[in-house]
Amino acid sequence: MKLGPELRLAILEKVGIYSARFSISEPRVLLTTREVLDAPRDMTAGRRTSAYKYYGVSYLQHNTIFINVRKIPNERILENTIVHELIHMRFRYMSHGRRFNRLVRRGLAGARFAPYRRRASRRGKQ
Repeated sequence: MKLGPELRLAILEKVGIYSARFSISEPRVLLTTREVLDAPRDMTAGRRTSAYKYYGVSYLQHNTIFINVRKIPNERILENTIVHELIHMRFRYMSHGRRFNRLVRRGLAGARFAPYRRRASRRGKQ
């Protein structure tokens, strides 16, 4: 896809909508590999020069996502990538797998997720 002002605005709007649904703060969004390279090195460490290979990357510690618009072929995959990266932000403890993919599908279907809360310890309860 070709990144223009209209597409940039549409992506930022979708990120805002899904962030609200997933009860997370809206992340900083990087849309070009140049923006990734211009970001501070400590922020993009580990996935700095390899980011161009992926549709998207989450930089969890810095509340930032990279959506590689140039690599994404169509609107459906773009929306899937946005939701995928935001699910990483909401469920930080979860890695890819069947359960993760189910959450992405639910997110695309319009599901809302409550804010993250740590579970109460079971040791003290009996």
